[in-house]
Amino acid sequence: MQTAHDYLQQHAALILDDIKRLVQAQSPSLNKAATDRCGQVLQAIVRERLGVEAQVCPQETLGDHLLFCVGEGPQITSILGHFDTVWEIDEIPMVEKDGKLYGPGVLDMKAGLIQAIWAVRAIAQTGGLAQHSIRIICPSDEELGSPSSRQWIEQHAAGSSRVLVAEPAVAQTNEAKIARKGTGRFEVRITGKAAHAGNNPEEGISAIQEMAHQILYLHGLNAPEVGTTVNVGVAKGGGKLNVVADEAVLGVDLRVTNMAEAERAVAAIRACKPHLAGAAVEVTGDIGRPPMEQTPQNLALFNQARQAVKRLGFHLEGKAVGGGSDGNFTSAMGIATLDGLGATGVGIHARHEHIIVKDIPLRTAIIAEILLGENGREG
Repeated sequence: MQTAHDYLQQHAALILDDIKRLVQAQSPSLNKAATDRCGQVLQAIVRERLGVEAQVCPQETLGDHLLFCVGEGPQITSILGHFDTVWEIDEIPMVEKDGKLYGPGVLDMKAGLIQAIWAVRAIAQTGGLAQHSIRIICPSDEELGSPSSRQWIEQHAAGSSRVLVAEPAVAQTNEAKIARKGTGRFEVRITGKAAHAGNNPEEGISAIQEMAHQILYLHGLNAPEVGTTVNVGVAKGGGKLNVVADEAVLGVDLRVTNMAEAERAVAAIRACKPHLAGAAVEVTGDIGRPPMEQTPQNLALFNQARQAVKRLGFHLEGKAVGGGSDGNFTSAMGIATLDGLGATGVGIHARHEHIIVKDIPLRTAIIAEILLGENGREG
């Protein structure tokens, strides 16, 4: 009997064509019109490959979210894959050369989304779908932190026995992601008092000087020994050289490996206090994505995946990474979650973003084998 891997190898050219179709449908997160056009292309691909229509969740200002349901079996699996990207229209081109496909969002994560669709098609075409009910959950705002889709994702993932996330692989063909850091964003707004920098500077309170104190304090919260990073990525203040600045603002990124450390770090960031007499400091923000921890259920799913992938002739490796994904949400719900099952390549959010074309059938087969389970067609 034909295996899913055999089927996918035979259809490698079509899988690549579908990836190109989706990449060419450019979808900047904040461009609703473009992202919805991309959603239409995605719906067409799923209609053609899986024969199902999307359940559309309309959005006012961001792209509409899409849900595809395939199969009616007892084994409920959710697959997560966003179709928005960080790239503006025509910011980078799509180019295929030297065995690599370059393009906006090709690695993060349009190739992985297409691979997931074809993995489902492969098990359907080779007789393995009967025991399965698969929900392909496609939000349009992941690159923004999923502000409009988190509750929608959680709603449709609820009841799943497992969640597979088609985000990019760590680096190698045989790798998946078993842990991700939680992420938080904060704004520190500083208020001082304006004065003439030459005539009466002593009457002013420099928000920029206060900002310098706050930057040193915030960077002092880094705790690399437990995986916590605090980074001031944005610093703005003042406006004219001859004026003591009365306003400044900082943008702060937080990454943590577990919720206990998240609570400590968030409390420390919120505890920012002014150093200069008369200055004021206001902190807003919070954890946006909880960490995807190595929970017992996540590790159990990873071990099951290892057994399933043995049929492809190699040993699946697990890696922990610093970036977050929508899988963080489902993991925090207590649902077994395995991430990083998408394409291999390099350059997430970089101009040289690309996938390795030869790895497409095998990486797609990995998803198919995990869907089938360690006992193959029995689920």
